[in-house]
Amino acid sequence: MPRENSFTDSVGRSLTPDLEDEFLPSFPRPRSASPVHVEPSLPSNGSSQEPVPLSRQQASSSISPSLQPKRVPILHFQTPKDRFRACVRKVISMHRTTTVFSGFGLAGAEPGIDPRKQSAYINYAHIRERCEIQITDYSTVRSSFGKMDNERFVQMFNDERSSEREPWVKVRWINVCGISWDVMSALALKYDLHPLALEDVLHKRGHTRSKTDYYSQHLFIHVLSHTLTPSASSPNSYTPEDEDSPRSSSPGPMTPGDYHKKEYLDNDAHADAGDEDHTMYGGSAPATWRLGSTIRSRRSAKSDMESAARVDDPLTSATRQESASRKRREKAQMTLTDLKKAGRVNVCVQPISIFLLRDGTVISVMPSNFVDFTGPIMARVRQTDTGLRASADPSLLVQSLLDLIVDSALEVVDAFHEKLLQLEYDVLIKPDMKVVSRLHILSGDLVLHRRTLGPLKTVIYGLRRYDEDRCAALLSSDEKEVQERRREKVKGFMTHKSKIYLADVHDHMEYILTSMDMFAGITENLINYTFNMKSYEMNVVMRRLTLATIIFLPLTLLTGYFGMNFTIMWSITDHSDALFWKIAIPVMAFVIPLFMWSDMKGAVHYAEKRWLTKRPMMTVKGKLA
Repeated sequence: MPRENSFTDSVGRSLTPDLEDEFLPSFPRPRSASPVHVEPSLPSNGSSQEPVPLSRQQASSSISPSLQPKRVPILHFQTPKDRFRACVRKVISMHRTTTVFSGFGLAGAEPGIDPRKQSAYINYAHIRERCEIQITDYSTVRSSFGKMDNERFVQMFNDERSSEREPWVKVRWINVCGISWDVMSALALKYDLHPLALEDVLHKRGHTRSKTDYYSQHLFIHVLSHTLTPSASSPNSYTPEDEDSPRSSSPGPMTPGDYHKKEYLDNDAHADAGDEDHTMYGGSAPATWRLGSTIRSRRSAKSDMESAARVDDPLTSATRQESASRKRREKAQMTLTDLKKAGRVNVCVQPISIFLLRDGTVISVMPSNFVDFTGPIMARVRQTDTGLRASADPSLLVQSLLDLIVDSALEVVDAFHEKLLQLEYDVLIKPDMKVVSRLHILSGDLVLHRRTLGPLKTVIYGLRRYDEDRCAALLSSDEKEVQERRREKVKGFMTHKSKIYLADVHDHMEYILTSMDMFAGITENLINYTFNMKSYEMNVVMRRLTLATIIFLPLTLLTGYFGMNFTIMWSITDHSDALFWKIAIPVMAFVIPLFMWSDMKGAVHYAEKRWLTKRPMMTVKGKLA
């Protein structure tokens, strides 16, 4: 029976299913112990079918086959109304599922992303981006290179034979430029990537930092790269969310045409923010369907009550509060970025994730604009006489990636040094408040990049010093006993040769951090110098005004005396103006030395020092003559 305020066809069947009849596909209902149990069955053609009670099935099965009438096969034809009813059922089920998991990003949610669960697809399938995947297989004697897009990559890794490595391959490097759910889920399922590591790759928050995580299957390195960008282009790829939550819209299935749509690549690309922790890929996936205003206005009373109940839900309220605070932070950050555009060093801070597996596979995940970033390493792999190619060591490839990131940070340091020299020249020529403003912006950027680059030094030092210790900490008690019996040493992810080269990378990081500290100190000194110069100039002006006041103070006093309008005044009636100067000159001769005695002593002391410095030179010149 169709419910109230719902659409029905000519037969009286409801086009919008009842809310009680809906169920989630990934969470089947438990079977009850009642004798009459309704078991839903879905036909292969996707149309809905009426459930059949088990009691009828048992009654029909107890009758002899010879007594049962012969059944004529029924052909099911889908009418447009049937297809519309099935579509509405699926849409409501998907919307209910996304509502259930909308609060999973709040505090207390289960950490990690497992692509095997449907909740992960619902929450993260909106992350779509056109990726360029470079697959490089090499050994000491051979090498192969290939590029592919999302669709070809997913098809390749879904096939076990095509994704299998050839016997001569020692190292496989998968460089993914761009972050998309279909690519990352395929990699996670193929190589059994840890859910926590996958969460760090997909979640781009402002508090991300460089770190190293050790797992039994692989080593995960998450670093923040610092590269110079042109002033005309935006240094970041952060996109503010238009929805209350990135999981608010129901994601549709991935299709090859989705990658070419502009909304997945340039969604709100005009947003601009300046620090490291503002990177997010894509936005909420646009809905593939849209109900008309008539349908929305004719919702049932029961759905209206449920909507009102969801408003008072604490999870929904917390999600909206978090979204509102995030939007306020983004607005304030964009305002500050616009104010700081003039005279700053344009640095792009982007996260790079690296996976190092035991079988010699290295997976690097970079932003989509870093396609040419790994060009120098690719050139080294193509040459057979390089150390990277001759060793065929996957850990040495990881070291090369870290070295490339540190080298790009060195370019940033040189740019800051050049900018600081220019501002120092301006301060020494003519210090003003405009230069102080630029110095303040530069000082803030130096502190920010010092904070983001500091953990990278800890990562490199940990790979050199604590690699084997951290691998040993992952072993269980039984595995430790087995290794003690066999007298085997714990094998880390980094080889001895890679640790030697990491020492050079660590030295570069030490230079970068000390340079950042030195530049920050020089910036503060220049700011203090500017204010001191302004204070000195003000003191000079006040000194001149004071000197003029001291000189003309006796004259002003006498002028006020002789300018009084008295009827009988002997100094005016019996004398001329010469009396004024006879009194003023002696008073000035007494008052001026009295107030300027310390300055006069300083001038005499300065003259004596100048004479003492010139006297030896005059003596030397006399002897030479």
